[in-house]
Amino acid sequence: MSIQFLHKFTTNLPSDTIEENYTRQVPKAAFSFVTPKIPSQPKLIHISKEVQNLIGFSDEFVQSETFLKLVSGAEIVSNAKPFAMNYAGHQFGNWAGQLGDGRAIVLGEIENNNQIFTLQLKGAGATPYSRRADGLAVLRSSIREHLCSEAMFNLGVPTTRSLSLVSTGDEVLRDVMYNGNPAMEKGAIVCRIAPSFIRFGSFELFSSQNDIENLKLLADYTISNYYTEIQLEGKEKYIEFFNSVAEKTREMIVHWQRVGFVHGVMNTDNMSIHGITIDYGPYGWLEDYNPNWTPNTTDAEGKRYRFGNQANIALWNLYQLANALYPLVEEAEPLETILNNFAKKYDEDFSEMMLKKLGITSKNEENDKLIQQLLYNLEQTETDFTIFFRNLNQINKEDSVEDCVSKINFSFYKSEEVTGIILETWHFWFAQYLTILKEETTSDDERKLQLNSVNPKYVLRNYMAQMAIELAEKENYSLIDELYTLLLNPYDEQPDFEKWFAKRPDWARQKIGSSMLSCSS
Repeated sequence: MSIQFLHKFTTNLPSDTIEENYTRQVPKAAFSFVTPKIPSQPKLIHISKEVQNLIGFSDEFVQSETFLKLVSGAEIVSNAKPFAMNYAGHQFGNWAGQLGDGRAIVLGEIENNNQIFTLQLKGAGATPYSRRADGLAVLRSSIREHLCSEAMFNLGVPTTRSLSLVSTGDEVLRDVMYNGNPAMEKGAIVCRIAPSFIRFGSFELFSSQNDIENLKLLADYTISNYYTEIQLEGKEKYIEFFNSVAEKTREMIVHWQRVGFVHGVMNTDNMSIHGITIDYGPYGWLEDYNPNWTPNTTDAEGKRYRFGNQANIALWNLYQLANALYPLVEEAEPLETILNNFAKKYDEDFSEMMLKKLGITSKNEENDKLIQQLLYNLEQTETDFTIFFRNLNQINKEDSVEDCVSKINFSFYKSEEVTGIILETWHFWFAQYLTILKEETTSDDERKLQLNSVNPKYVLRNYMAQMAIELAEKENYSLIDELYTLLLNPYDEQPDFEKWFAKRPDWARQKIGSSMLSCSS
């Protein structure tokens, strides 16, 4: 098959006037044309069959040398015109100025089944936006991104996708914990897929440069290609665009909270205008329920990006996007109305989502109190977030409170500590829960089906990814494939994979890569 790349982004938006590839400030440009670094010995490690089918690549093509050259950057395939995007952003709440694709290179857009997909290589070499870095990526972070993208999609969370994982045959120098101990690691490249890779920071760039002409150009391009339902004109068009991005972002965050996902680095340059999860760096899933947990070592002190703060950060980031779009609207009130509605709607959505996780269909003040009491209880003793909610499917209306505690006992990391006042608070909570369930018209069997559709049995815990990484570094890729297969159906029982329905093992509590992670990749 022959791929025909579309050149929508590069045709409609301004390009860097300098062709040489060296680190610099790039004014009045949305991108720079670049050529990927040719890897010495590219090897295809894993491919997502689902993404392959989504974008219309045949089995014959993905097994070809041409495909390997495409997804490794070894050769410019077909009519591709690779480029790196220019954008700015706030990092950890501070304005960072120009950032851009420091190690991501877009191959171009393709169309399949009336959908547009942008193909991007992550780890394919330096760009004008690489700052002091080499533009490469290592195997460990690439495995994590490849597996997590697909795991999130199958959990029903809006996300970028990952087509392929390739080892480059080259070594890359990295200081994993930023503690002055750099070491050589295996290089790798992920080919990731999204409608586009336009970010909040793309708008911040032009707005910060007071380049209103290109800000408008970018907004019009984004709306006409990705928000085609918006048929308004003038400033109303940009207000509705901002409202749509806010809605999609809020929905994404509710999904993160539902499955216990923590992004770890919610800078504005890591926020997609499509409301999809992007840039899987130091992410993690809650093991025990701890709203103050962040997986990012860089965030360990301030905990800005902790699990319980993700909605607040999304709102803060939307404020920055509103500021960036303001020159197109020139009126604060409509943007402020959207921002003020975000928190109110989020609280409503969160409450509705939590009731679904509990299998409760009615919404009232008492049920909201039940949610708050539960979150308090979950913090009192180390309780596995995923296992607790999954095991609620075992509870029946006629159970006693003792039966209930027994059925969720497996989710406690230290069940011997669930005594005295802690046990009493659980008995009190389950007494209320059972009272509400008895008032529901839903049968136990119906509720179990509903619970199993929102509470996953399997998530990509950090220790699982770390085990796959350690094997892959010895050129054993079997666990990558096993985890990929497991996570295709995270809500199914999958008895053959029952060993992965387990709490984090003790060895993983402090181990690098299994507890917290750095931004090093």
